[in-house]
Amino acid sequence: MGYAFEVMRADIDEGDIRHPDPEALVTALGHAKADAILRRLPRNDADGGSSGEPQLLITGDQVVVHRGEILEKPTTAADARRILYSYGSAPAITVGSVVVTDVRSGERFAGVDRAEVYFRAIPPEVIDRLIEQGEVYGSAGGLMVEHPLVSPFVDHMVGALDSVMGLSKQLTRLLIERALERAERAN
Repeated sequence: MGYAFEVMRADIDEGDIRHPDPEALVTALGHAKADAILRRLPRNDADGGSSGEPQLLITGDQVVVHRGEILEKPTTAADARRILYSYGSAPAITVGSVVVTDVRSGERFAGVDRAEVYFRAIPPEVIDRLIEQGEVYGSAGGLMVEHPLVSPFVDHMVGALDSVMGLSKQLTRLLIERALERAERAN
């Protein structure tokens, strides 16, 4: 997207944050991650550093909603198998938050993006191979549309691929622009 950035892990226990509404859940997780990272930033970084340039912190989270159930990362083979098998009967809806925090002012700009993935039935032998490879445990709902074993079974998507994969570029750009406009007006 054309920005210089540094990656930091929030290291929060996401299981401590629950909400029945997927949009509220991912937004709360995005804010909790921002809180955790801000607490670890050196004070001069929190003040915006000596450059005077705005410093923005971007956090977020994603869940998959399937048949009304909020799916996070599968934790067992049985869970992964159940989820992946069920995708052939109803769309997987990704719900992802983006929270942009102006590090200097603490002001936050948040939004949520949704996308839908429609699958043809994924054969049991493909599901078994995915589980053996282990990558399904690292994605919300075990959803990996870009995986070479999975992509042949994607019928179609409603929404952007980057949103399905975890970070809506369009929403992120919009929130960055809002934060930068606000920071410019404040100076």
